[in-house]
Amino acid sequence: MQTKGQIILGIDPGTLIMGYGVILVNDRAIQLLDMNVVKLPAQKDHYERLHIIQQRMVHIITSFHPHHFAIEAPFYGKNVQSMLKLGRAQGVAIAVAMQAGIPVTEYSPRKVKQSITGNGNADKEQVWRMLQRIANITSSSPSFFDASDALAVAVCHQFQMTSPTRDIQTKGGRKMKSNWEHFAIENPGRIRNR
Repeated sequence: MQTKGQIILGIDPGTLIMGYGVILVNDRAIQLLDMNVVKLPAQKDHYERLHIIQQRMVHIITSFHPHHFAIEAPFYGKNVQSMLKLGRAQGVAIAVAMQAGIPVTEYSPRKVKQSITGNGNADKEQVWRMLQRIANITSSSPSFFDASDALAVAVCHQFQMTSPTRDIQTKGGRKMKSNWEHFAIENPGRIRNR
């Protein structure tokens, strides 16, 4: 797939349903390329499901050649076994992206919701309605909110990359917050003189 712009793959990890969303970003325009889920058979054991995740991730990355990989961090629950399984699923997805040489970024569910809606406690319907506006999506509700959650992760990553207050690397290697001066230097085409 030859395209201009940046392709971002967003993942909502899961042990039975893994959502993914792929966007193309040209300047500030966000175009949805794909949004779907990988259904993992419950009758398979956990290790077989991890293998399916690995195979599907390779297929998605080979199909879209993303420049960035963003994944939602697991939500911390009380069930330790569920958290362990979810962490393994997330780890497999991350390993495939890293093997392909794609930079990986992780976002908390609250950060994703905050980035998309301005409210870290927004529900899935609110997030979906904002995504429809942001990416000009005309379809009604998605079949699985896991897919729209993954799309939200990809859009969140785009917003974080273009934020004038994102972290930047200094020459000494330590991170510091960017400011408007750095933004103007890094983005001369986006500055308008009045």
